[in-house]
Amino acid sequence: MANTVKAAHQKELFGHPIGLYILFLTEMWERFSYYGMRALLVLYMTTETIGDPRGAGLGWTSKEALALYGWYTMLVYVASIPGGMIADKLIGQKKSVLLGAIVLCLGHGVLVLTDIWAFYTGLGLVILGVGLLKPNISTMVGGLYKEGDIRRDKGFSIFYIGINLGSLLATMIVGLVVAKWGWHAGFGLAGIVMVIGLINYLYGQKYLVEVGNYVPTKADENEVSYGKLYAKLFKSPKQLVFTGILLLASFYGWYTLEWGFGLLFLFLTAITALLMMIYKELDTQEFKDRFLVLLLSFIMVIIFWGAFEQAGGLMNLYTESKTDRNLFGWEIPTVMFQSLNAGFIILLATGIASIWAKRKLKGKEASSLFKMALGIIIMGFGFLFMVFAAMEFDKSGSSSMIWLVLAYLFHTIGELCISPVALSFITKLAPVKYASLMMGVYFAATGLGNKVAGIVGESASEYGELTIFSGIVIFTVVIGLIFIALLKPLKRLTHGVEESERILKHEEAEGFELADASE
Repeated sequence: MANTVKAAHQKELFGHPIGLYILFLTEMWERFSYYGMRALLVLYMTTETIGDPRGAGLGWTSKEALALYGWYTMLVYVASIPGGMIADKLIGQKKSVLLGAIVLCLGHGVLVLTDIWAFYTGLGLVILGVGLLKPNISTMVGGLYKEGDIRRDKGFSIFYIGINLGSLLATMIVGLVVAKWGWHAGFGLAGIVMVIGLINYLYGQKYLVEVGNYVPTKADENEVSYGKLYAKLFKSPKQLVFTGILLLASFYGWYTLEWGFGLLFLFLTAITALLMMIYKELDTQEFKDRFLVLLLSFIMVIIFWGAFEQAGGLMNLYTESKTDRNLFGWEIPTVMFQSLNAGFIILLATGIASIWAKRKLKGKEASSLFKMALGIIIMGFGFLFMVFAAMEFDKSGSSSMIWLVLAYLFHTIGELCISPVALSFITKLAPVKYASLMMGVYFAATGLGNKVAGIVGESASEYGELTIFSGIVIFTVVIGLIFIALLKPLKRLTHGVEESERILKHEEAEGFELADASE
């Protein structure tokens, strides 16, 4: 029996383990449920309680809706840190993904109800479910391949397609469902497809036998102990003083702003203290330099997502109320414009990867830091088209949908330059002992960017869309140019980690890397 199970696990399809496609479909349906609901969220919250053909909304102001949108999308990503810890320390990735999928089904099911308690409860369950599922299913993908297996990168590329296919299907279909049957039918559809994802995952367990299992480890000197790191903080005067200052700032923020920001500041203080102690504990200056560059790269991550996530917030509201969505006599549902990003990713991902691969082979600048900085600039230029849209609206009372299409095109190109690159950059620079934690910090940085997006979107009610879109263009381009100007010293601090990688792969680059980019 054991041999039969093992043989099933080892079966392959199109040159990859069948388990990859099980995880592909599970993540695809999970992303369908998440992005489908994300596209509806601010529209539902700002719709009046009576008189809308899609049914009663919550009747909130744009500022109130964008504030909650920022908190929700931030917490979804921040929850990846405890989700990863639960898997590592208690139940393993496989059971964490299963539990996360079940909680997501419950969350979307509760959102079908119309009561306000159900709305908040459903969002809370979705946050918990995504936190358990998202970081751990990605880890399981890596576990399907043995160390040194050159198919691993391609496997992640296939998995990434599943993410965007789920997003594309959701934003194409959910808008039509809502237009015909109402808001809560859209929430219900998200729940139905998550159930499909759960069934798929349960069915595919025979192909995941050796992946994601909890393996208790004996305590040794190399085991990561966050408690010990925090304990050492009290023996480190500089770090302790800085942490104390951050704590005081957190309590000040608690009383002057609101309790939510106070908790956020306390969380950031805890993470900052941990990162300072990790930096101090690193053995060599080389590791410390690389760790510092990695932390600096997270600044780009926060800024990028702080601008990019206007898609589900301010840009979504702008599309709903100020864009001419008529095409040959049919009014395109607002939600469907969210599909542009996923569609462009599927169309452009391999082409952009090929361009970078060719630059690397020709010895031109193609470092991760350069890609990320350029990605911020390109994404920033996308908001230039939203500036044109706002100017057109001020003149004529409506703006053309072509501006949205062009904005999403540039946003997608920017995303392809920074999102997959940042994930790879973490694996290159993070100390092996803390690699999982740094991946969690990356997701937290992404979540913080989402909260920044909500705050920026909120300010549009006071300053207007034209000012906000113009400010995003200027700020992102300036930040990108600053990082490009600092490229040489930052690359020196990486101590040639990417240059040595290029040397090691040079012999296989032309035959493998270009093929990888074109597939």
